[in-house]
Amino acid sequence: MSNHTTPAEIPYRLVRKGVVMSPLPGAADEAEGVLNPASGRTPDGVLHLLPRLVAKGNVSRVGLAEVVLDDGGTPAGVRRRGTVLAPDEGWERGRNNAGVEDPRTTWVPRLGRHVMSYVAFGPLGPRPALAVSENLVDWTRLGPVQFAYQPGLDTDLNLFPNKDVVHFPEPVPGPDGTPSYAMLHRPMWDLGWFRPGEGVHLPAGLTDERPGIWISYAPAEEVERDITALARPRHHRPVALGEHSWEELKIGAGPAPIRVEEGWLLIHHGVSGAIEDPWAQNQSVSYAAGAMILDPADPARVLARSREPLMAPEAAEERSGTVPNVVFPTAIEEVDGRRFVFYGMADAHIGVALLERTG
Repeated sequence: MSNHTTPAEIPYRLVRKGVVMSPLPGAADEAEGVLNPASGRTPDGVLHLLPRLVAKGNVSRVGLAEVVLDDGGTPAGVRRRGTVLAPDEGWERGRNNAGVEDPRTTWVPRLGRHVMSYVAFGPLGPRPALAVSENLVDWTRLGPVQFAYQPGLDTDLNLFPNKDVVHFPEPVPGPDGTPSYAMLHRPMWDLGWFRPGEGVHLPAGLTDERPGIWISYAPAEEVERDITALARPRHHRPVALGEHSWEELKIGAGPAPIRVEEGWLLIHHGVSGAIEDPWAQNQSVSYAAGAMILDPADPARVLARSREPLMAPEAAEERSGTVPNVVFPTAIEEVDGRRFVFYGMADAHIGVALLERTG
């Protein structure tokens, strides 16, 4: 990997503020939970979540829900506005599964668009896909991410399941210094899920098979000329693996990185415990939230990361649900000068926490 142990602490903490969305009784699209939302503001400035809505049979859609604030300006509930993305394309549906899952969105001012990444749960399992919108309501698919061939990597990233894709909100320096739109992602190297006995295939230079965070880049000039270039990233590099006990199994990006004085703040999730069947819903694992700071001059470089979780499963809704013991951050938004992190609670509800600076 490109990073060694980074002992510096993160000067932020997360403070729970409650549940903001739960399944609506009798709603078929929400029969198995509402979770892991994206977020953004419609052209009128109103804050919305884009929750993952799970129907019977684990079929996921992306909804739209206006955030309701309490008298103190804290997110406290939602008003549902319908569904904005469903598994309508063949590559989003398998014979025994279907879904557009776990959306993450980034407003990119230079593009004048929200960029959504999501997991297309199609015939070959979970694959990352992109869509764009000017208003959060009408989305145009860019299709599945097509990772460019990279000499020396000794593999094709398109062979592997991949999740937790998020985009930086502005161009960052690519490996060659070219201003680029960068995406973080999380390849999974074990192909035994698809072809029994095939096992793990690691890229050149990687000796740890645990899923971790990678980065890939699309040159800004190309993307601004043709938005579909976002879905054809190149220059793939590892960023980080789990370092601490609470993230010993795997890590993945949470919300899109945000710029803070120390660099790019990335909230991420870490998983600990034991996974016997990687595709089973009920696991003896725990998902917690942490953070790392990425270098603005080279976002593949980790400057600091949290030794302990910023938030681990403690509340009742986090400890009991479709998948117990899950805190899964996926969105971050500023409301009147305060930053709030929205997160999935045990794959059943959506919670919110205040991101506070501690130093």
